Amino acid sequence: MSRLLRAVLLLMLVASCSGGDKSPPRNLDNACSIVDQRPKYLKAFKRTERKWGVPVHVQMATIYQESRFDGDARTPVQYVLGIIPMGRQSSAYGYAQALDGTWDEYRKETGRRGADRDDIYDASDFIGWYMNKTRDRNGIALSDARNQYLAYHEGHTGYARGSHRSKSWLVRVADQVAARADTYRSQLTRCR
Repeated sequence: MSRLLRAVLLLMLVASCSGGDKSPPRNLDNACSIVDQRPKYLKAFKRTERKWGVPVHVQMATIYQESRFDGDARTPVQYVLGIIPMGRQSSAYGYAQALDGTWDEYRKETGRRGADRDDIYDASDFIGWYMNKTRDRNGIALSDARNQYLAYHEGHTGYARGSHRSKSWLVRVADQVAARADTYRSQLTRCR
């Protein structure tokens, strides 16, 4: 067998073993449509709800806001003079847009060394872990999508200091997350 043919076969094998479909489902405004298209999402969310107590609709609204259910989501590249790339705005990546340092802390504390930010099960588990820390540190109920999101965005210390209060745009986004969580909750009760 020629080297070129072996290389092509190896490339095809590696491509076929990739992590699966990380592209977003269609119709992100409908929770039933999302879970119909990606049944493993609902399995992941329910597993996290059982383990960490974070309701499915709160997880879904957070992931919607952070990545629009795109497993490969990254922050935009910044440019100097509009043409020279200077790197990304942050290290946020994956469904949950977890930063490198926070993701490393999660993997260390939970013993999930092989967890990947572009895996819906791991991203969902991360959200459960983080929101439990938020409840413990800041006293925010796991069902409070608005304030959980504010603490998720600003960090536990930032939220405790009230850094979100001077960011009217962020407060509006948190209100949208809460509204989406309510919509998803209502829709999920009617899914088949």
